[in-house]
Amino acid sequence: MATQMREYILGVASELFSSRGINATSVDTIVAEAGVAKVTLYKYFKSKEQLILAYLRQYDEKLWLKLAERSTRTDARPTEKISELVNAVLDWIADPEFKGFAFMKAVVEFPQLENPVHQSSLEFAQTLRNTLAQIAHEAGIKNAESLALQLSMVIEGAAITENMQRGSGAVRHAKDMAKILVESAK
Repeated sequence: MATQMREYILGVASELFSSRGINATSVDTIVAEAGVAKVTLYKYFKSKEQLILAYLRQYDEKLWLKLAERSTRTDARPTEKISELVNAVLDWIADPEFKGFAFMKAVVEFPQLENPVHQSSLEFAQTLRNTLAQIAHEAGIKNAESLALQLSMVIEGAAITENMQRGSGAVRHAKDMAKILVESAK
């Protein structure tokens, strides 16, 4: 029961953070929407910051599960794996349910470098870049880190553009750019 209540509060908070913004969502709003007492929220999350960090961790886990579902070919060559991963992320960005990357929103709302929310957000971005670099290394690409950074920039730019202006064509153009980057890096 305790785990269910924690997950319920986290789910309500996640939806609010995603749709309204983290700083724009007060603890009072979360408890009102969840229909729980403030003491109940603080029983499971000692502070709003802990709730935010749990939200970012959960978002990160769900994202990687979603990407794993979309890029499951084990027989693909490493260069194909790069393209599959990038396309999986971009396809998700094109999904009408996509509300932007939580880590990108959080890093903007918490710009102080030493802030744990900012640090957690940077970790996700670095995980994506490291994953792309690892696959690029496996493909024998000499400048794997450069390619990973370039592809991350394409993905993040597409996410921002598509989130700001649905149907902008950002995802289609990002896929074209990513293909050119991967092919020129071989």
